[in-house]
Amino acid sequence: MQSTDLGNKESGKIWHRKPSPATRDGIIVNIIHNTSDYHPKVLRFLNVAFDGTGDCLIAGDHQGNIYVFDLYGNRFNLVQRTAQACTALAFNLRRKSEFLVALADYSIKCFDTVTKELVSWMRGHESSVFSISVHASGKYAITTSSDTAQLWDLDTFQRKRKLNIRQSVGIQKVFFLPLSNTILSCFKDNSIFAWECDTLFCKYQLPAPPESSSILYKVFAVTRDGRILAAGGKSNHLHLWCLEARQLFRIIQMPTKVRAIRHLEFLPDSFDAGSNQVLGVLSQDGIMRFINIQTCKLLFEIGSLDEGISSSVISPHGRYIASIMENGSLNIYSVQALTQEINKPPLPLVKVIEDLPKKKLSSSDLKMKVTSGRVQQPAKSRGSKIQTRILKQDLTGDFESKKNELPDGLNKKCLQILLKGYGEYPTKYRMFIWRSLLQLPENHTAFSSLIDKGTHVTFLNLQKKYPIKSRKLLRVLQRTLSALAHWSVIFSDTPYLPLLAFPFVKLFQNNQLICFEVIATLIINWCQHWFEYFPNPPINILSMIENVLAFHDKELLQHFIDHDITSQLYAWPLLETVFSEVLTREEWLKLFDNIFSNHPSFLLMTVVAYNICSRVPLLNCNLKDDFEFFFHHRNNLDINVVIRQVYHLMETTPTDIHPDSMLNVFVALTKGQYPVFNQYPKFIVDYQTQERERIRNDELDYLRERQTVEDMQAEVDQQRVEDEAWYQKQELLRKAEETRREMLLQEEEKIIQQRQRLAAVKRELKVKEMHLQDAARRRFLKLQQDQQEMELRRLDDEIGRKVYMRDREIAATARDLEMRQLELESQKRLYEKNLTENQAAVAKEMRADADAYRRKVDLEEHMFHKLIEAGETQSQKTQKVIKENLAKAEQACLNTDWQIQSLHKQKCDDLQRNKCYQEVAKLLRENRRKEIEILNAMVEQEAKKWKEAEGKEFCLRSAKKASALSDASRKWFLKQEINAAVEHAENPCHKGSGSVTQAGV
Repeated sequence: MQSTDLGNKESGKIWHRKPSPATRDGIIVNIIHNTSDYHPKVLRFLNVAFDGTGDCLIAGDHQGNIYVFDLYGNRFNLVQRTAQACTALAFNLRRKSEFLVALADYSIKCFDTVTKELVSWMRGHESSVFSISVHASGKYAITTSSDTAQLWDLDTFQRKRKLNIRQSVGIQKVFFLPLSNTILSCFKDNSIFAWECDTLFCKYQLPAPPESSSILYKVFAVTRDGRILAAGGKSNHLHLWCLEARQLFRIIQMPTKVRAIRHLEFLPDSFDAGSNQVLGVLSQDGIMRFINIQTCKLLFEIGSLDEGISSSVISPHGRYIASIMENGSLNIYSVQALTQEINKPPLPLVKVIEDLPKKKLSSSDLKMKVTSGRVQQPAKSRGSKIQTRILKQDLTGDFESKKNELPDGLNKKCLQILLKGYGEYPTKYRMFIWRSLLQLPENHTAFSSLIDKGTHVTFLNLQKKYPIKSRKLLRVLQRTLSALAHWSVIFSDTPYLPLLAFPFVKLFQNNQLICFEVIATLIINWCQHWFEYFPNPPINILSMIENVLAFHDKELLQHFIDHDITSQLYAWPLLETVFSEVLTREEWLKLFDNIFSNHPSFLLMTVVAYNICSRVPLLNCNLKDDFEFFFHHRNNLDINVVIRQVYHLMETTPTDIHPDSMLNVFVALTKGQYPVFNQYPKFIVDYQTQERERIRNDELDYLRERQTVEDMQAEVDQQRVEDEAWYQKQELLRKAEETRREMLLQEEEKIIQQRQRLAAVKRELKVKEMHLQDAARRRFLKLQQDQQEMELRRLDDEIGRKVYMRDREIAATARDLEMRQLELESQKRLYEKNLTENQAAVAKEMRADADAYRRKVDLEEHMFHKLIEAGETQSQKTQKVIKENLAKAEQACLNTDWQIQSLHKQKCDDLQRNKCYQEVAKLLRENRRKEIEILNAMVEQEAKKWKEAEGKEFCLRSAKKASALSDASRKWFLKQEINAAVEHAENPCHKGSGSVTQAGV
């Protein structure tokens, strides 16, 4: 399996060599994202989605980094940094380079993978969006949160419809059916509705599931043709609905280890026309199982208890599976590699068993099978005695066949025949055969209870004693050893248990349950009587081995005795490591094919055979270190020769020293619960436990005292270091002070020199300043003289203009006097006219009285007629008032519109005028400044003019007084004449005499 770390790279290759996924896991590449900051950490992937081609996928992590992985081009690119976690992703829009991402702030954004720019920003949700479904055309999208679902138009990015529901119901999922115009909405009360996309008309509602099923739907999946809906929830049952018939047609029960279903997805197939038959079921244990919904058979599975899957997405063409693991990494699986086992022809195991009877057996083979009772040849010349014997053998054969029957339809005798013929089991089926031979019960509940107890205190620091490069392998080994220690207390004190369990842990690291049960079965059967002399090695077992070795090779045993080599050196290292140190992986697997297929004594015979087959190099060894090296390292030895030697020893060893007479036959683990393991001296274990606890307490006390002493020593050392540092610091300060004094003297010298240079520069600047001031003064005097000359010329022009204006005013005054004289003549004629009009006034008064009387009579008649017409005109007036009010209202509307337009125009005009005013004000301020300068120059001239004006005004007042006296005299004369004329008109005779008298006077 290849692994790729994205790190801080924005682009690069996904894999560096051509991927070749293994059949057992099918992983193409494992993608992780580790940061290389000051505090390194793993950025967890949260969501993943495929595009329409299925060769490109997009993934986002919890910090908002969104990557595009091109599986066909073997490239990845960072296309966006959203700075917040994404809750959902979707591809397959109408524009292929765009994708939708739902963010933690409840918004949905659309980005372009090519330009890496934001295309649109959609808001409207009030809770986190957990699902985005895109229509097959790429024109519409449905975003779903817990309280609402919204339909979006992806051409305009506008919301078309919004689905609101009661808070008590809640939405599980809303999505488009594939290749159709139907929307399926699923709610938390198990109700499922189908809607038309364009009109949102409800097409149908699925009936309620049967009452016997208490499952609450949480996850859904639809086949490519949109005919079958799969639904699951917190149960190990799956419901399959036929959407055409709108009824539930099948309920599938998953294995008992499945307690809840977290995700469902159909596996597409290019040749099934969209009627997908394989369904992927992700359960609570992090394993995704793929089942055939027609045959209800488990085809394959991905993930494990140790590396669980959080979520998965299958590519549209069904070639890849992208899974986000529980540790935050991203796994890409090859479906072709996972289904390779399914599409193969029948197993070669069956072919071999069928072909064996067709073999031509030699005389030796025939003899062997006859003695073993496997082949029965009918006798020709024997009577009933022979027939009775054959019948007895048949009964025995039937009993043995029943005894040799294994789970999954296998037969132990047939497997042994196959093993002797080929020397080993097929690699692809070895694990399956081992599980059958050992009859593993697969007690998930019991194993889970052991795992739930956590890491045993004995194996907390396992990595210090057994440093393993692979952290995963170390973690699996630690869990397996802890489970064994929780199963039986003896295993917490067994020093060689990690060596015994390690090869099996490495072999079954992806299935910890099988690993534990294989080791437990090995301990119960092949490690019999190992713990009777605990904590010492099993002397009884080693004695058995020594007796067999003494019988078959006395010379080798004598060589061991001569060099003081005991069975604890030439036998026990092989047993406690189960040959893992001296054999390669392939040799070890071949050996255990034979060990698991035979009596438990086979393992002890293997130790003897290994020594006998290695007798030549062992006889050449004379030093104890050489023997130790030999039994702890690999040697140039053919494992096939060793296995053949073991079978020979099994058959030729006498019964009195044969280990099978002292070892029990194979006993499988019990189902449901594991058996109690107490084949050890309990008092020794308890004593060791007490001693270990006492030693641990003493060690804790010692560590506390040691820590106290170390703390005191650290304080003393710290104080000494601080004192040394203080003295060094004082010395450094003294040297620094002397250095700074020298630097100050040098700086003072430099400052004195700089001050001298600065004084010289100041003197030069002062001289230049005096020259510049003198030049500026002369320039200012010249400018002032020019201004005075210009002011004099301006005053001369002003004086000339004033003289011209004075002459014009005098001429105008003369013309005014002439006009005044003409007005007086006109008034004289007017007075004469008024006298004539007064005479006609009396006659006019008489006519006015007569006219007033006639108007009075006409008014009374008019009022009378008006009273008569008042009733008739009242209704007309009302209509007129209404019409006038209506006209006024219309006119008010028109006036208001006109005023609004006028105000708008005024506002525009005000703005323009304000701008003009500011410009004019600026010019006026400039003019006022200039005018002030001019007015100050004219003040003196004005004073002179005022004096001259006062003299002329005095003359004018004198002339006005004379004119006023003349006018008063003339008015008095005219008044006297008018009075005389009035008196004459009232009393002509008297007035006439008076006039004559006055005239005489």
